[in-house]
Amino acid sequence: MPEQSPGSRPTLEAVAARAGVSRATASRVVNGGDGVRKPLVDKVVRAVEELGYVPNHAARTLVTRRTGAVAVVIAEPEVRIFSDPFFSQQIRGISKELTAHDTQLVLLLVEGPADFDRITRYLSGGHVDGALAFSLHTDDPLPAITRRAGVPTVFGGRPSWTADAGERAVPYVDADNRGGARLAVQHLRDLGRERIAHISGPPDQTSAMDRLDGYRDVLLDMDPTLVAEGAFTVESGARAMAELLERRPDLDAVFIANDLMASGALRVLRERGITVPEEVAIVGFDDMDPVAKETDPPLTTVRQDIEGQGRLMARLLLRILDRTGNGVAPDSVITPTTLVRRASS
Repeated sequence: MPEQSPGSRPTLEAVAARAGVSRATASRVVNGGDGVRKPLVDKVVRAVEELGYVPNHAARTLVTRRTGAVAVVIAEPEVRIFSDPFFSQQIRGISKELTAHDTQLVLLLVEGPADFDRITRYLSGGHVDGALAFSLHTDDPLPAITRRAGVPTVFGGRPSWTADAGERAVPYVDADNRGGARLAVQHLRDLGRERIAHISGPPDQTSAMDRLDGYRDVLLDMDPTLVAEGAFTVESGARAMAELLERRPDLDAVFIANDLMASGALRVLRERGITVPEEVAIVGFDDMDPVAKETDPPLTTVRQDIEGQGRLMARLLLRILDRTGNGVAPDSVITPTTLVRRASS
C-alpha cells in the first residue's frame, strides 16, 4: 500500500489501495455511480473516512457532468432583498433543501439592466446545473436568458408569460394569492365593514394582481377610489394609506397586499389618531416573521408558507436534474393560504 506523505492531500489512488479495490471502483463509489456491490462500497466509504479524502471538484465535474451548484436569481435590487424578510425566508427554504442534497447555492442579484449581461454569461458558462428565479416582473428578461443558456429552471411565482409554441411549460411554485385575498376581504365583510379599501402591490407582478383580483371577487361593486397602489415596501404602504385617507376618509377597513406595506399603513393611522381595529380594521398578507407579530396592534394576515415554497422550488429543480420520470418537468405547485387572526381586525 502506498504511503501518504505527511501533510499531503489524500488521493483517489490511496483510497483505492486502502480499500483493496481498483481505482475505477473507488471512483464509481465516490462519484455516486451504480454497479458496485455493497461490501465494496462499505470498504471505500471507510477508506475515505480514514484518510480524510475530499474529491477533486474539477475531476468530479468531468465524470458526473454536474457542478453540484444551483443559481438563485432574484430580480430585485440588493437594498430590497436585505430589508424584506420575504426573501430571507425563501432563501432559507431553498438553502435547506439544497444542503440536504449536497448542492451549493450561488446567489445572483439584479441591481439594474446591466446585470443581465453578467448573469447571462454566468449561466451560459456551465458554472451551475440549474437555476431558481423569483420576484420576476412582467417584462423581465430572465426567462429568455435561462432558456437561451439551456439551464433547467424553476420559477417562484406564477409567470405572466406563456411558453412559445412547441416549448414545454416551465414549472413554478406559488401561493394561492387570489384565494387568500378572498379570505381576507370576506373576513372584513363578516365583521360588518362596508367601505373596504385595498393597497395593492406593483401591477407588473402576478402576485399583486392575483391579490387584487381576489379583492374584486368579493367586492363585485368595488369603488375604484378605494384602491391605491404600493410597491411591497413599508414606505409605499404608508404613502398609499395617506392617499386613501385623503381620498376616502370614511373607509372602515383595508386589505393590504403584504405585511410590510401593512406596517407602514398602521404607522400612518396611529400618527393620525385613528384607532385599529375600532375605526379601521386591517388585514395583511404573508404572515412574515417577525413583522406580523410586532406591529401595533399585531397584524391579522393571510399566511403563506414562504420557506416551504423555497424548499419546493429546490425540490422540483433537483427532480429535473436527477432526470426522474424520464426527464419530464414536474407539475407546478400552488400552496394553500390561511387567515391568521390577530388584534388588527
